[in-house]
Amino acid sequence: MKQLITIALILAAIFASTFIVIKATGILTIEDVRTWLTMASEINPVYVAIAVIILLFSDLFIAVPNLTICILSGYFLGWLGGGLASMTGMMLAGIVGYWICWAIGPKILIKIYKDENKLAEMQHIFSEHSASIILMCRALPILPEVVACLAGANKMSFFRFMVYYSISTVPYSFIAAYAGSKSSLANPTPAILAAIGISLTLWFSWFIFLRRNYPKSDQKPI
Repeated sequence: MKQLITIALILAAIFASTFIVIKATGILTIEDVRTWLTMASEINPVYVAIAVIILLFSDLFIAVPNLTICILSGYFLGWLGGGLASMTGMMLAGIVGYWICWAIGPKILIKIYKDENKLAEMQHIFSEHSASIILMCRALPILPEVVACLAGANKMSFFRFMVYYSISTVPYSFIAAYAGSKSSLANPTPAILAAIGISLTLWFSWFIFLRRNYPKSDQKPI
C-alpha cells in the first residue's frame, strides 16, 4: 500500500506546486476568471464555453478552481450549456492525463520503485480500489488529476476508467452549472449551497472510504 501512497503523494506534490506558484505570483485569480468570462459573454456565448473548456482542461497542468469555474459556466451559459462546457473540459483533462501517463507513467514508476514485486503490488492495490477512488476523486483538489495519472500509469482499462471518471464528473458538472444558472450577484445563495453540498457529500464519502479500508490500526508509515 505504501508504494501507491508514495506515488500519489509525489504526483500530488507536482500538481500542488503549480497552485502555490499561481497563488504566490497572482497570475490567475478567481476575479481574473470572472472578468474573462464576463468579457467573453459580451462578445459571444461560444467564447465563454471555449474559455471554460480551456480553463478546466488546463487543470491538468496548473491548479485552477474547478468548482468555481463550473458554477460560473452555469451563470453565463445556463445549466445545459454550462454543464456541457464544464464536463467537456474536465473529461478532456482526465483523458489526456490518462494517456500521457499510459505512455510515460511506467518509466516514472520504475525510476521510483525498481522492485518489480512492489510495482506489481501497487498495481494490484490500485486495481482493487480504483472504482471507489475514481468515483470520489472530486472530493479534493488535485485528486482527479492524480487519479487519472495513476489509472494510466497502472494500465487500467481505458473503458473502465472512462465509465467511473464519467460518473464522478458528469453529475458534478451539471449540478454546479445548475446552481450557477439559478444564482445572481444579488442572490448567490444557490451557488453557495451547491458548493457546500457537493463538497460535504464528497468529503464524507472519502472519509467513510478511508475509515472502512484503512483503519488507524492498519496504517503504516510511508
